[in-house]
Amino acid sequence: MSLRTQSLRINLLSLVCLVCLVCLSMTPVGAWAQAYADHPPCYVDGIADRLRCGSIEVAENPLQPEGRKIDIHYAIIPAIKNIHPDEAFLAIAGGPGQSAIDSAPTFDTTFANVRRTRDILLIDQRGTGRSNPLLCPEDTSVLPLQVDDRQFDVALETQNCLAQLQGDVKQYTSAMALADFEAVRIELNYQKLHLYGISYGSRMAQLYMRRYPEALGTVTLDGVVPMQQSVLAIGLAIDRAMALLLAECADRDRCSEQFPNLAERLATVIAELDQSPAMLQVIHPTTGEPSKFFLTRDKFLGVLRLALYAPTTRSLLPLAIDRAAAGNYQPVLGLYSLTMNGLDLAMGMHNAVLCSEDIHRLTSDLTEQLGQSTIGTSMLEQMSDACAVWPADPVDDDFFKPIASAIPTLLLSGQQDPATPPEWAELAMSKMTNAVHWIAPHAAHGVAMQTCAGRLIAQFIDLGSTTEINSECIQDGGAGGFYLNANALDRPATATALQPNTEESP
Repeated sequence: MSLRTQSLRINLLSLVCLVCLVCLSMTPVGAWAQAYADHPPCYVDGIADRLRCGSIEVAENPLQPEGRKIDIHYAIIPAIKNIHPDEAFLAIAGGPGQSAIDSAPTFDTTFANVRRTRDILLIDQRGTGRSNPLLCPEDTSVLPLQVDDRQFDVALETQNCLAQLQGDVKQYTSAMALADFEAVRIELNYQKLHLYGISYGSRMAQLYMRRYPEALGTVTLDGVVPMQQSVLAIGLAIDRAMALLLAECADRDRCSEQFPNLAERLATVIAELDQSPAMLQVIHPTTGEPSKFFLTRDKFLGVLRLALYAPTTRSLLPLAIDRAAAGNYQPVLGLYSLTMNGLDLAMGMHNAVLCSEDIHRLTSDLTEQLGQSTIGTSMLEQMSDACAVWPADPVDDDFFKPIASAIPTLLLSGQQDPATPPEWAELAMSKMTNAVHWIAPHAAHGVAMQTCAGRLIAQFIDLGSTTEINSECIQDGGAGGFYLNANALDRPATATALQPNTEESP
């Protein structure tokens, strides 16, 4: 669900904190017992415990089984007390284009209660991570602070990416990857999987529900992308999230007093940057040295979009917008610096999915709405230019049908989510007969990472139902505030602390 601008990209997925894999020894395994008895251990930066890692070989094109082969890599975060050796918790990353294995520390922390009794299984989806990643080259000749994204030729960059990739890029769709996931499950001899899919990963989880329901115990969808929805509608979701932020500040006395007319000031900044980008003298956020910061309209909007994904950065936006309207872009620079090193996203795989599954689903009504969107217009233009070049076979209409299922399913939405709003989850569950939807009023994208939901998911897996689970902590926890200046946070009087995921389950 991420759309690229030069050196500023976002995972829809989920804005999980990715870290690099330091050491990963990959060896195929057979049954679960062999994985623990015979498998060499591997280590992931951010997790002290030894993991079990491996790979399976699959045909890149299932219709040509004797043709080109690729390796699908996986890692197992072993259960602390494995009382369910025939079950695993499969956490599916977002993007599309993120590596699940690189996200291991985040999954390990978030689902510590799940790990007490079950393995956490991570699979790098084909085209990501270590599974034949479809990585596009990046121009590193221009410093991130000074890059002019207006000069970025999406079609040309897409052609350059295709020229250096090997294999058939049409084979990196969600349906192809789903068969890989099931092959890993069979190889490891897990009888049941408990799925967790975040952002685009929720699409993969729903496809699993449709195609291999007998392999699933429970399903959790976090930041839900319904099968009926083109992810390119994210532009409208961003507008919605920004409107919520502006309204929230206006409704709070201290925020509205400190930042009056914030919506108008934001519109002024956008208009000024649209007419004339700013070349600013700033202090480099990492070196502390004087530097130049070239800021365009789209780079500014990209900063705002990224900041909306998490409560901590969202709380800085009124201050950043107000200072920018006064000509002080240092707070914007601070937020921009969080993305200067890029995000670990395989853009080739990203294109393979969106160009086969989403671009052709744009209706005239949706196109018209996106054309009126502040951010959606630019995103749609970029993805259209990329897909005009990228080889893809559009999926058929059956792909877009809602999932009809009786599998116990928990759907999670953040009310402030700038990517997958709560109404998307309602759409996804229209034909799910054993599903419940919880909305976290103060969370953004990735409810499990921002609230007590990780602990509740462990209870859901144990019970196979939500009927006996007290979910009040999702409603009450996480209420934040807005920074009135660099040191003062205007926190609501009703705010309560988050309940950590590692609490004992009641």
